[in-house]
Amino acid sequence: MAEAPVPTPVTEWPDYNVNPQGGSVWSDDMNAPYDKGDLCWLLVCSCLCWQITPAIGFLYAGMHRRKAALTMIFQSLFCACACGIQFWVYGYSLYQSHTTGPFIGDLSLAGLHNVLAQPSLANPDIPDILYACFGFTFVTATAMILAGAMLERGRLLPSMLFLLCWTTFVYYVLAYFEWNPNGWLYKLGVLDFAGSGPVHIASGFSALAWSIMLGRRKDPHGESVHEKIPHFRPHNPFLVGLGTILIWFGWFAFNGASTANLSLRSIYVVVNTNLAACGGGIAWVLLEYAYSRKFSIIGFCSGIISGLVGITPAAGFVPVYIASTVGFLTSCCSFFTVKYKHFIGVDEGLDIFAIHGVGGYVGDLLTGFFAAAWVPALDGVNTAYGGGWWSHNWIQLGYQLAGATTCAAWSFFISLILLFIIDHIPGLHLRASEEDELRGLDLKYLHDAEDHMILTGYGAATSGITASGMLSGNSGSPSEVGGVPVVPHKQD
Repeated sequence: MAEAPVPTPVTEWPDYNVNPQGGSVWSDDMNAPYDKGDLCWLLVCSCLCWQITPAIGFLYAGMHRRKAALTMIFQSLFCACACGIQFWVYGYSLYQSHTTGPFIGDLSLAGLHNVLAQPSLANPDIPDILYACFGFTFVTATAMILAGAMLERGRLLPSMLFLLCWTTFVYYVLAYFEWNPNGWLYKLGVLDFAGSGPVHIASGFSALAWSIMLGRRKDPHGESVHEKIPHFRPHNPFLVGLGTILIWFGWFAFNGASTANLSLRSIYVVVNTNLAACGGGIAWVLLEYAYSRKFSIIGFCSGIISGLVGITPAAGFVPVYIASTVGFLTSCCSFFTVKYKHFIGVDEGLDIFAIHGVGGYVGDLLTGFFAAAWVPALDGVNTAYGGGWWSHNWIQLGYQLAGATTCAAWSFFISLILLFIIDHIPGLHLRASEEDELRGLDLKYLHDAEDHMILTGYGAATSGITASGMLSGNSGSPSEVGGVPVVPHKQD
């Protein structure tokens, strides 16, 4: 039997148009050009980033009333699976194809065909297949951030369809604009280190559009704690805290690996990320205490996430002594957006617009103001950046404003168009019936939610329903939901 040939280490990559895979696995050792530390860093961070999507599900579930909390967990699993399949089928190709047009990528990498060892567009230090692994986690987390906008009144099937259409026509388009070397915002010089535009601004402004299309939640029993817009107490602050902790942990990988290699800059980014979260959390609780003389877990978590959102575009560009200030300022802007959101009259109860939309927009502008030319150079490669306003590169703030506004406008208006079309497709109207909304989406869609779990009290009860199954304020007769009497089940 003839001895198999030993692969020869690759010393120079072939032209992409000649061999898009980078070589032959039988004759070429395509591992040789890559540093194993870079590969390990990106691979581990990709795995850590994945848990952000279900962590957002925990966060949102805790902020819901109990009767719709499990639906958010279900939605997070859907985003992780369905958006992941979509990413494989055509998503990665739409924004990271090497052969492409001026507006959006082509389908040359559909099904991850030919995605293997050639250097990625993000950084020649890592292969295409590894950057695809990392990019998978971005789209699933972004879709889940947006999914919270269906808040207790959106039908599940139309919501799923909208999320898949949204990632196609909003996320991948904006990701191409900012992250593909052929994208116009990339060429303009917009600084967006880890996805403020395609991730946070896009999901935040799209959540506002979705909330407008769905309308306000029903409140026939006057349970809202806000007199001008529907606002109900979260059923489980513990879940909110747990989700925030997992998100914070995953964000280190989310931002840290956006250098697309392992360097001093990667470490610097993680430090910036942590300091911004700290600054954001402190800002929110101080403002909350100044207004109410009390603290809250929900507020603290909102501040932490606001800080993380604000530092996302800036983490690889601003000095470490600025990071907590970026988090602090972003959190302040998000706090006041939440406090005065009743002026626009939109029922957006999870504050996705305030924290991600406004927070991302502010973070983009702060990046243009505080960016320093020497911070990107910490990776030993990127020495051509001019910094921001503080470095007397005055035009950078204008570039950041253009990028943030483009992402906000595109995501808002395209979302409205997609939602309008879906809502007018027979059988796909967006809003749940009044009866399903009042009884809860969990009972409508999930076997896991039984009447006795919600009506007779295991753990926190649905607002307005007592342990005996009676609506508060109607203790003399069985409760009614949507005009239908509800009889509590026997409890073992």
